[in-house]
Amino acid sequence: MGLLGCGNVGAALLKLIEENQVSILDRSGEELEVVSVAVRELDSVRPAWVRRELLTDDPMSIVQDPTIDVVVEVMGGIHPAKELIEASLRAKKSVVTANKALLADHYFELEELAEEVGKDIFFEAAVAGGIPLIRSLRVSLAGEQLSRVIGIVNGTTNFILTRMDEDGLSYDVALALARQLGYAEADPRADIEGVDAAAKAAILASIAFGRKVRFSDVSREGITKVTASDFEFARRHGFTIKLLALCERIPNNDGGAFDVRVFPALVPRTHPLGGVRDAFNAIFVEGEAVGELMFYGRGAGGAPTASAVLGDLMDVAHNLRFGTTERRIDRKDVVIASPDKLSSRFLIAVDVKDRPGVLAQVAQVFGDNGISIQSMEQIGYMSEARLIFLTHDSLEKDIAKTLGQLEELDAVRSLRQAMRVLGEEA
Repeated sequence: MGLLGCGNVGAALLKLIEENQVSILDRSGEELEVVSVAVRELDSVRPAWVRRELLTDDPMSIVQDPTIDVVVEVMGGIHPAKELIEASLRAKKSVVTANKALLADHYFELEELAEEVGKDIFFEAAVAGGIPLIRSLRVSLAGEQLSRVIGIVNGTTNFILTRMDEDGLSYDVALALARQLGYAEADPRADIEGVDAAAKAAILASIAFGRKVRFSDVSREGITKVTASDFEFARRHGFTIKLLALCERIPNNDGGAFDVRVFPALVPRTHPLGGVRDAFNAIFVEGEAVGELMFYGRGAGGAPTASAVLGDLMDVAHNLRFGTTERRIDRKDVVIASPDKLSSRFLIAVDVKDRPGVLAQVAQVFGDNGISIQSMEQIGYMSEARLIFLTHDSLEKDIAKTLGQLEELDAVRSLRQAMRVLGEEA
């Protein structure tokens, strides 16, 4: 095998292969031998087990090496990873990748190319790190009619939200702590704006529902607008706040449309997802026959991700040994559900001028748009007040119309929050 990239995941993979050669041979019947590792800088400091003689700064030399059976891509990014994977497949090499950003937009073309040349492309590590989620959806649940996949798939944002909840930190302080501890990058936008989670949601929806779901099909909201006061409300009412990735089948006369999105939500503390702390991931899978399943574990980090890559490598080794490839399906184009058909409960918070009649004006807007209010509380702030509403299940188009009209009211200083609520009404 040849390795493209030798960062945290690549280095951890080399260590796993070196330490587990006997068990790998026992379980797969094959030896995994790394013969070349492509890196950007030959002289960068690396762990002692990364042998200097394996390194090259020419990744195409790995692709073109006729002695290499499998190419493992853990370099990340779209380019040149896409071109290197395509060239590897055309060179009749199977591929293992952990590249969620690439797969979210280009998986279907790569899968078709792999089928054309009779080789495999595996990607267990692209979603939820070491949690065996993709393989479960592809194999164990292949015969199941799945209705929903929902969960926490980004450890950085979950760490930030956990610290805001449990330690009372502001968003900015929690983000700084995540950077300090290595959970957040220097530029954290891919995490905090929901980009990373959206890429993973596209992959999960594609596998779970057998549709071609791309990154551009996923609507997303990040956590940058979540405040300490949101958590104060959440705690008083038995909720916490999590960034969720949702992949859901919406039944219709044509066999089903799909809702695929990423958003922060109030989650009941009694819900299993409400207890997922810090950088851990957890994914709920709901099916017609199996009911509810939950996958939980470390969703990132060198060692857990490398473990998933190694599992893929053993599958590739098995298929090479017996001259076969992974089962594939013909995926249909996805139909994304119209927002007009979607509904949810919402938390809506508005800052208003504290004067007589304001509550009646605000409530009138809710009533005019058919929004039923489950509960309301008022918090005073000297010359102004904050009104916090928890709605019953409502069409999202009606919520959007309500929010627009609230912002136009003279009595409303600002719309502070509009956040979905997970779970059935109490």
